[in-house]
This record gives sequence, structure tokens and C-alpha cells, in this order.
Amino acid sequence: MVRKIEIVSLSRGILGEAFVRHELELGLKRLEEMGVEVVFSPNALMGLDYISAHPEARADDLISAFQDDSVDMILCAIGGDDTYRLLPYLFSDHQLEKAVKDKIFLGYSDTTMNHLMLHKAGVKTFYGQAFLSDVCELSPSMLPYTEKYFRELLKTGRIKEVRPADVWYDPRTDFSISALGSTMPSHPAEGLVLLQGKSVFSGKILGGCIDTLYDIFDGTRYGDSPSLCARYNLFPSVDEWKGRILLLETSEEKATPEKFERMVRALKKTGIFPVLSGVLMGRSFDGEYENEYRRIITEVIDDPSLPIVAGLSVGHSTPRCIIPFGVMAEVNADEGVIGFRYE
Repeated sequence: MVRKIEIVSLSRGILGEAFVRHELELGLKRLEEMGVEVVFSPNALMGLDYISAHPEARADDLISAFQDDSVDMILCAIGGDDTYRLLPYLFSDHQLEKAVKDKIFLGYSDTTMNHLMLHKAGVKTFYGQAFLSDVCELSPSMLPYTEKYFRELLKTGRIKEVRPADVWYDPRTDFSISALGSTMPSHPAEGLVLLQGKSVFSGKILGGCIDTLYDIFDGTRYGDSPSLCARYNLFPSVDEWKGRILLLETSEEKATPEKFERMVRALKKTGIFPVLSGVLMGRSFDGEYENEYRRIITEVIDDPSLPIVAGLSVGHSTPRCIIPFGVMAEVNADEGVIGFRYE
């Protein structure tokens, strides 16, 4: 059972800005009602400018959160930008490997980079939710589907199985204090969709936001990202991908089909697709380009025998489940369920 959570800002320092104070207070109240003690890492509330200018402070926060034995769970404030810049401060002298311990780490979006860092350090993590976007959701309560998985993780330290949500919500556009208590329109969700291959397959899941994964190979957004990620071998080798399931979901930037194709081709160039046991795709941010993304990924991979399942409620589409990384998973598209087996 999780008794104490430490909230960290590893990507973007928005949590320290006054304009989100009402969201922060709402999230703290909800966690208190769940019986959880909450602390913030030393720099988590320092604000956008400081967090952007000091990747070494963000790295220190992650290390200290792992070193604090009283902390059961490390919860990312939100995703954002440039967490790849933590690499030298975590790996130049094996700093992260020396600090890590067995505890829950939860985040998504740009935090994909942190998941890969922790994978490199031998840590199992959880992908799919964050403090500001989920616990602090402005609706009268956390979104029921999202809350179900969050509470399960708090109570058991695990996720037993994941099923797709029955609905999806229009993205929230107003985060002001006047939006407190407001709800978002919802729409029926289609569930898991088998695009190709066998409907049942298994393997340990790894991956995340494809926009962030693309930054590992492409310097358009950050010129030094590919070289820094290569220096520290952030992207796992082909051998490490053998038998794994690749999770991919898209960000709120809603990549055009043309860019999505470039991103998938960058992953194909790594040579991982022939060794995977399957691919899982999260539902797109607001449903736009969903059909185009599904068509492109099957065409680019160009291997009808590789199972590809779409429609997962994870990442940038709301509501959000939680996906364990590093534990054996079995995907059953016919039954619409992903089960997890812990050693």
C-alpha cells in the first residue's frame, strides 16, 4: 500500500506557477482523502523558468526521491519538454543506478524518456497518468476510469489487468479556476481493435509517447537530443526488444499523418519491429487522424504477422489507464483485456 507520494517535476515546471494553484490544491485534497501523505521534491515547485534552466536540479530530485526510504511512490507532476537533458546528471557517473530502489514510478508523455532511463537502470515503472492532468482533473471527481487504476496502484502497488474505457472525452481546453467542477463531453469508445496478426500475444511492455521517442532520433525540436541520447545509449538495443510489446501513443500536438509516418519509419530503422511480439497503440488525443495512424503503422511495419492492437485508453487520450512496464503481459484482443503476471 502506498502511504507516501513524492511529486517531481522532471520535464516542465508548470506546477510551481500561480495559475495552476487551484488545480494543485484540488489534487492535494483528493490525495489526502485517499489517505496518502504528499511531499514535493525540493525543486518541483520552482516554476517554469527555473526548471527549464536547471536540468541538474531535476536529476537531483529524482535521485533523492529514490533514496528516501519513506517514499513509496514517485509521481510526475506532468510531462512537458526536454527531460532528455537529465541524462548527463543521471548516467555520467552511474548516479541513477546507484540510487534506484524498488518503488513505484508513474508518469507519461515526455516522461517516456524517464521510463527509458529507469529501464536502463533496471527499474520496472508504470506508464499512463500524472498528478496535474489526472489527480487534479477539474471535474467534480477524478474521471472514474482513471481513478479506478490510480486507486488500484495505490492499494496494491500493481495493476492486475487493463480493459479499454467505455467512453472517451473531448480534451479539456479551459483550465482556469472558473472551470472547477465542469465536465467534458463524452463519446462511446470502440474498445480494443485488432489491426493485424494474432489476437493473443504476450511479452513485457515498453515504449510510450511516439513524439518523444522520435526526439531520440530527430533533432528538429532539440538539436542535441539525438547525440545526447546516443551517447548514453538511451534507446534499448534490438536484443533488449526481443519478445517485448511496443506501446505507442500520440501527444496533444496531433502529428499530421505525414509526420506520424516519419516517426514510425524512424522506429523501423532501429530494427526492432522484427523482434517484437506485438504493438499496442493508444487512442489518439481527440480521435483526429485515428484511422490514418492505424493505416500508416501497418503499412510502414509491412509485416502482417506482427500483432498490432489499437484503441487502448492510455497516455494523452482521456480517460487513462496505467500500464506496467517490465512485467509479463498477455494481450487478448478478442476478450478486450491485457493481463499482467508478476514474478
